[in-house]
Amino acid sequence: MSEALPFLIVAGLLDAYASGRALLRHHGVPTTLFWLMVIWVLPLGGALLYLGTAAPYLPRRKAQRRRARILEAGLQPSGLPLEPPHDPLGLFEICLRLTQRPATRGNQLRFLGEGPEAFGAIEAALAAAQRSIWVEYYIIKNDETGGRFLDLLITRAQAGVEVRLLYDAVGSLGLDAHRLKRLRNAGGRAEAFLPVNPLRRRWSVHLRNHRKIVVVDGRDAFTGGMNVGDEYSGRARRRGEQHFHDAFLALNGPVVQDLASVFAEDWAYATDELLPLPELCAATSMGADIAVLASGPDQQRNAHALAWFTAISTARKRLWLTSPYFIPDAATHMALVCAALRGVDVRIQVPAPQHMDVRLVGWASRGHFAPLLQGGVRIFEYQASMLHAKTLVVDDLLAMVGSANVDIRSMHLNFEASAITTDATFMHTLGSRFLVDLGHCTEVTLDALESQGLWRRLGLGVARLMSPLL
Repeated sequence: MSEALPFLIVAGLLDAYASGRALLRHHGVPTTLFWLMVIWVLPLGGALLYLGTAAPYLPRRKAQRRRARILEAGLQPSGLPLEPPHDPLGLFEICLRLTQRPATRGNQLRFLGEGPEAFGAIEAALAAAQRSIWVEYYIIKNDETGGRFLDLLITRAQAGVEVRLLYDAVGSLGLDAHRLKRLRNAGGRAEAFLPVNPLRRRWSVHLRNHRKIVVVDGRDAFTGGMNVGDEYSGRARRRGEQHFHDAFLALNGPVVQDLASVFAEDWAYATDELLPLPELCAATSMGADIAVLASGPDQQRNAHALAWFTAISTARKRLWLTSPYFIPDAATHMALVCAALRGVDVRIQVPAPQHMDVRLVGWASRGHFAPLLQGGVRIFEYQASMLHAKTLVVDDLLAMVGSANVDIRSMHLNFEASAITTDATFMHTLGSRFLVDLGHCTEVTLDALESQGLWRRLGLGVARLMSPLL
């Protein structure tokens, strides 16, 4: 007993410290209770798991000051200041209050719904770059698509273009080190976001940069859900392998500076270097109103979580949502059921289980289906491939495309970015795409869920309990 006493003292002190951290961090009641259970059921191991994987504290005031300095470096008036953007659901105001980025008018946007189309447009813009390329991705694969992408950056850097690449240290763990070296030797810059190194001042396993942003010459921008890899570009599909059905946007106009400012914030976080923003692009009289919604754990109130809640709560006719990783928190769950009970056409598209790339997330997602179906929400599983798009259409008032999923990670742990627009033409395009995809879906029914065996249903319940970690 005396030999075990030092271990018990250390374990008890660490458990108490981790419990105090969990109570003070405001993770939310379900998540906090989950972590307290893990800490005390697994002495010492639970505390180490929490301290190593739970969202760490981020200096939010410092982040706000950094954001203010970056935004002050650029001109931020709306595209057409004589008439403010139309904001039927109040989401533009939420963007402004939470991110300090007002919606801009007079923008051009184009929906890029297939991998070859999206990567063709991005590669063409990169090849034509004359001054600067700012690129930020969660995943850049070490495959043919990733190699082509990095080779383009190397070529433009050799031509004297300012190239800055920011990649997530965990998502892009297999990034081609040889090509990164060539990029740096050519004069480009490449930095990892939050490397997993306990010796560094800022590090995390659980907290990741999930954004996908490309800004070329301060004039052309791209954002959405696609990473850089063969499963996104269409090459995997041509080989008969697992491929992803996704959504991306091409943007021009004043909104480009907003996406550049998001990149500049993340670059400053990773390097402590403040970048001057590109000049504000000219607006067009018939262009779209667009707001950039950026969220992350550096915010006291997550902008995506509040935007989803607002959109769902204010919908009157239809709410069509696509999310590959669908694990709603309690507030979002209640808002979806309330919308359905009001008579709103609430439809959710998720991947079919056989195509899900992260099986545990798929099981946890299915564990949330029954109470939603009982409330009148309709859920459809996409059968053609791995559905990876993150889109939202609300009535005939608003559409959103971005990197954020309706899950705990996107609401609390990941840095995310989306574009919100009230453009009628774009809403029609996104709504039509949703209906086309619906033709490749199978609707989930309560009877089908309840007909599953006992062990299957118990497994889904256990997976649902893992939601705070997913």
